Amino acid sequence: MAKGKDSVSKEICSFCGTDKEEVEILIAGISGHICDRCVRQAEEIVDTESLTESTEQLKLELKKPLAIKDYIDDYVIGQEEAKRTLSVAVYNHYKRLLNPPIKGSEVELDKANVILVGETGTGKTLLAKTIAKMLDVPFCIADATVLTEAGYVGEDVESVLSRLLQTADFDVEAAERGIVFIDEIDKIARKSDNASITRDVSG
Repeated sequence: MAKGKDSVSKEICSFCGTDKEEVEILIAGISGHICDRCVRQAEEIVDTESLTESTEQLKLELKKPLAIKDYIDDYVIGQEEAKRTLSVAVYNHYKRLLNPPIKGSEVELDKANVILVGETGTGKTLLAKTIAKMLDVPFCIADATVLTEAGYVGEDVESVLSRLLQTADFDVEAAERGIVFIDEIDKIARKSDNASITRDVSG
């Protein structure tokens, strides 16, 4: 009897060798077990490797500010200052994405958005579309005048992001690098002065 009892193998993690009693969860497989700690470590490794592959691909495609401006010049005439500023801003933005913060580091690079100001027909939308075309990233346009808080009449932020995801053929990784162009921001202030009661469903 003693021999049979000793022959019963303990349930341990096949990766780290930790006993079942020392971990929170031990998942059984066909020929082994894995604990919750190793699952988390494996998830971190997979995420890191996936991020490395996607960033390496983007690094090959990302051009320097001068090359970005040269590309825009082929599609947009004039607006030299805007093209230079936008080229640098786009380069810095994607450079930040390519260099994720180191775990535990106190240095954080904030995300920066770009506001294009100009009269109708000056090429604001065309500039944004051209940048998206060059980077080969999803692009969608949202009208700021119809954006409202969730639950109110109009569109909310989630609907805009859903549209971007649709543009990316529901590829989440591609959508994360996409561009959302919010148009008619200046009209929000004008609209607030003469708000229509027919669109207020808040009671």
